[in-house]
Amino acid sequence: MIKADLVDTVYQKVGLSRNEAAHIVEVIFSVMKEALRNGEDVQVVGFGNFKIRQKRTRVGRNPKTGEEIMITSRKVLTFKPSRNLRDIANGKVGRPHEAPLA
Repeated sequence: MIKADLVDTVYQKVGLSRNEAAHIVEVIFSVMKEALRNGEDVQVVGFGNFKIRQKRTRVGRNPKTGEEIMITSRKVLTFKPSRNLRDIANGKVGRPHEAPLA
């Protein structure tokens, strides 16, 4: 699924115009990106958590030559799916109060 598929799904399920659906999807992603840029965690209940994590500088190896190299510190984005999403991905039935994925 790509962003255009999300826009089409919002368009079909909510009954907005395609332009309005595209705008809503863009706004949601923009808000999430801005929160992550500001160091905030993004939690979507029933879906999962997005976090920025700081990784330390460490020694690594060039797999081709075996030479030791320094891997610089950096920030990485992590995603931890909710239990509901993990259950869906594993083919288990979701919680009874969840709306079905149609």
